[in-house]
Amino acid sequence: MNRTVHEIARYEDVRAALADPDLVPELPAAPEGKEGASMAWLRASVPRFDSGPRHARRRALVESELARLDVARLCAAAARWPEAEDADPHVVRTLAEALGYREPGAVAKAVGAVAPAYFGGEDPDADAAVARLVELLTPPERGPEESRGRPHTDGVPDHAEVAAARICLLVQARDATATLVRHADATPADARPVEWLLHETLRGDPPVRVLRRVAARDTRVAGRDIAAGDLVLLDATAAAPTAADAPLAFGAPPRVCPGRAHAMALAAGALAHRRPTRFADLHRGDAPLLLPNAWDRASAAALAAAGFEAVGTTSLGVAAAAGLPDGAGVTAVATLALARVLGRTPLLFTVDMEGGFSDDPVEVADLARQLSAAGAAGINLEDGRADGGLTPVDRHAAKIVAVKAAVPDLFVNARTDTYWLGHGVDHIDHEDTVRRLAAYQQAGADGLFVPGLTAPDRIRALASRFELPLNILYSPTGPTLDELAALGVRRVSLGSLLYRRALGEAVATARAVREGRRPTGDTLSYAQVQGL
Repeated sequence: MNRTVHEIARYEDVRAALADPDLVPELPAAPEGKEGASMAWLRASVPRFDSGPRHARRRALVESELARLDVARLCAAAARWPEAEDADPHVVRTLAEALGYREPGAVAKAVGAVAPAYFGGEDPDADAAVARLVELLTPPERGPEESRGRPHTDGVPDHAEVAAARICLLVQARDATATLVRHADATPADARPVEWLLHETLRGDPPVRVLRRVAARDTRVAGRDIAAGDLVLLDATAAAPTAADAPLAFGAPPRVCPGRAHAMALAAGALAHRRPTRFADLHRGDAPLLLPNAWDRASAAALAAAGFEAVGTTSLGVAAAAGLPDGAGVTAVATLALARVLGRTPLLFTVDMEGGFSDDPVEVADLARQLSAAGAAGINLEDGRADGGLTPVDRHAAKIVAVKAAVPDLFVNARTDTYWLGHGVDHIDHEDTVRRLAAYQQAGADGLFVPGLTAPDRIRALASRFELPLNILYSPTGPTLDELAALGVRRVSLGSLLYRRALGEAVATARAVREGRRPTGDTLSYAQVQGL
């Protein structure tokens, strides 16, 4: 067939073409195939290659599937990436699991066979994979054989069409998201956040660089006449006028890809796993990360000058310095203020934000976003409450999910206070500790923190049970740093110990002078403190 090919590359013109209802996706030419068991049938049954009312109905099927997903939890699930799994099956398996489809591993394998032939070509193996996917993805109330050929009634799709919509969703998620992850992962690492990296990848190196459209009717776009049947090639890398303008890889109004937020969440979670931050890398060294805790700029700078690669903040020190009680959820302003002070230095630091200063996951995530913007590399998020009880597991897990979705690069150290609030090991439900840590790991935490635990056998058991780095609070009467390392601990925090010892030394020094004795111990000079 003779037809004119139009190439459109200006950003505004590409947006106009994407918005033109007369320009529709091109359906690859292919002979008819067996219903429910061929690539030809699949292409003819999905919204990707359709237009008009039928496209709207089929798109609604995909949108109804996406509506069942929690984007934040999807991001957290994508971060749990097995080392031996490639990006393509990982994306599909994660999405299939989140949607509750049967046999996610088998679904991912079959989608892998379908994807190469999705945009054209015939492949017997792909046809067999389509049949397998229809079997796995057909709604359970009606099997694939019964659903085939069932006529539409009052616009209600048959069950094979539902299966086709699900295949479409998985194939396109695989192609777009896994490719996006690979392209972004190939970018040299720097200190920019994952969200920036994904945005720039979509602008300069998107999964699909050229969008193909066919004119269903005569139309006019970008000052040129386009006849029915003409092919239009749209440059998805067309430079936007400003950095704030959305990249074109996921379409433009009114035909924006309904899975854009989900693809970005999957990619963000996967990249946060594949491209650990410098702070996260400190948990992977030969020795545990010894994290001293500071309470102001001078104490943090002094610790950094002493060679400590990172510091934490101590909620007790921050609260006491402000004349407020610790653990009561009343120091959010002081905590954020300290983070902003530390953020103006080159220090690598993590912030103790108690329980997030709210029971609302959205509010906790908003504060975490502000702490990250201030320069924090991580946070501690605890499940202990001011009344001495513990936050319900699901509620605390929801906070972790919300934070990781809002700031994927932020290292979330999920703290359980089962031991901290307990009264001796014999009175503590260790299985509750395990249950809580498992839920927090599942929610997307980057590390697990159990302050108050000093029993070597239980420390070793937790370190070997969970894949995330285990953080233990150092106790002068507990295991030494070397002993904790031998037990499998990857991070050792000093908590409020330094602050309490500083207060103790200050009082001891004053007493010594009052009693006519010379103060002992190390004392920084005036010039040294000024130099901090």
